[in-house]
Amino acid sequence: MKSIMAMLMLFALVLGLAGCNTVKGIGKDIEKGGEAIQKAAT
Repeated sequence: MKSIMAMLMLFALVLGLAGCNTVKGIGKDIEKGGEAIQKAAT
């Protein structure tokens, strides 16, 4: 039973870390899009 719980906790940790990287990547993409809009406006 403890091994199943440990595996579930490890799986949740991995998903959490992957989610952080995904959100960080989306933020960078949005920032690049904003920079392109600023360049087009000037």
